[in-house]
Amino acid sequence: MNRARYALESIPSPPTFPGVASHVMADETLHHRLAAIVQRMKQHQIAQLIIYADKEHGSNFEYLAGFIPRFEEALLVVNQQGELAYIMGNENLKLVPFARNPGRCLHAALFSLPNQPMSGETSLSRLLSQAGIVAGTRTGLVGWKLFSRAQQTLFDLPQFICAAAADAAGGVSQLVNATGLFISPDEGARCINSADEVAFYEAGANRASTAMLAALNSVTAGVSEKHMGARLNAAGQPNSVMTIAATGDRFAKAQLYPSDKTIKVGDKLSLTVGYKGGLSSRAAYVVSQASELPCHVSDWLPRLAIPYYHAVVSWLEQLRIGITGGELYALIETVLPKAQYGWHLNPGHLVADEEWLSSPIWPDSAIPLKSGMLLQIDIIPSVAGYGGCSIEDTVGLADAALRAQLAAEFPAVWQRMTERKAWLSDVLRLKLADEVILLSNTVGYLRPFLLDQQRALVRQPLSDGV
Repeated sequence: MNRARYALESIPSPPTFPGVASHVMADETLHHRLAAIVQRMKQHQIAQLIIYADKEHGSNFEYLAGFIPRFEEALLVVNQQGELAYIMGNENLKLVPFARNPGRCLHAALFSLPNQPMSGETSLSRLLSQAGIVAGTRTGLVGWKLFSRAQQTLFDLPQFICAAAADAAGGVSQLVNATGLFISPDEGARCINSADEVAFYEAGANRASTAMLAALNSVTAGVSEKHMGARLNAAGQPNSVMTIAATGDRFAKAQLYPSDKTIKVGDKLSLTVGYKGGLSSRAAYVVSQASELPCHVSDWLPRLAIPYYHAVVSWLEQLRIGITGGELYALIETVLPKAQYGWHLNPGHLVADEEWLSSPIWPDSAIPLKSGMLLQIDIIPSVAGYGGCSIEDTVGLADAALRAQLAAEFPAVWQRMTERKAWLSDVLRLKLADEVILLSNTVGYLRPFLLDQQRALVRQPLSDGV
């Protein structure tokens, strides 16, 4: 594959849309989600599900309930008739009446915080039986990790919950890992989004990318990491990942969060923020031109940044419905060889309430990408001695029917998507397939020198005869 030419040009910044209202999904969407899970239960001959949640690992629970448990664990029991029972600790009982898919509520005091009242405690196995778990029937446990199909008896739920589930279901032999019904990239219900869900997630991706551009515009020597972190966090909304604002060398004294360290000219700088539906990440150098780079990385732009940018452009322009994960993986291996550029994770993955839902992209993956999938561009080069380069953002795939539905039912969302794509084509000279939709504002936008807010990498027109 011939490598296109790229050069720094002074260009207008991409359009952003601050202050967009958060979208609330319709009741029908939540009911459809439940029906999709029940359908998969029947296909896999799973009579009943026990869905685990805590604050960090609550998205499969939230997919049906509409909320996550705060502070505590929780369980959601579902049977093939679509009947639900919520098993909640002390401080989340009050949320059940607001569940988007209604169900019975049972109190599990042992899910509560240490030393909270435990009076009238009922054993968890008995609570599961009261919730509808029938002994002697195939029971799926849903955590948040996918294990291989040969490891269907590995579970990532706490041991005391697994033990209670086995007791209620009539033995460990009745338990199967059913997380794949939700997030497996080849069949998981959560991997394909309706127009209503796309509109919901677009609000988060817009929020993240709008905040990212504001942060990029405030990069200057003497500003602290905390200041940058405050720019990234927006509207008091929960983050899907830990916010990163890290200048210079990272992780000194095990520091993960933005600190009082101030930005210096010549520093590496990493910025990341994520909300439901989208993450935006940038990594580059705090300089205004190549001559200000530290001498040992003076060739960073041609050595790392431009090859990385070409890989992102290649990924974007090849993305389409029907391409397999293996084909995308092979593409990146061709244009940005792993042995030379040091990336090691999947070059792209699915996005939902989590920053990383799952991924269909790995060597020789035969999983085709489908309409309704939302994907994060996640190619992370790592070359010894050089600072990284990153422009992670969120895109999606939408066939003609889904695009028409978005335009008809969510015209403001569709207008934003249309403006983003027009900017990408007109300014960056990138040509994406019709089915590629842009949820983030900053897709394809790379300022390699962060003190130069005017110039970004842009594809150069081919010369006559080339």
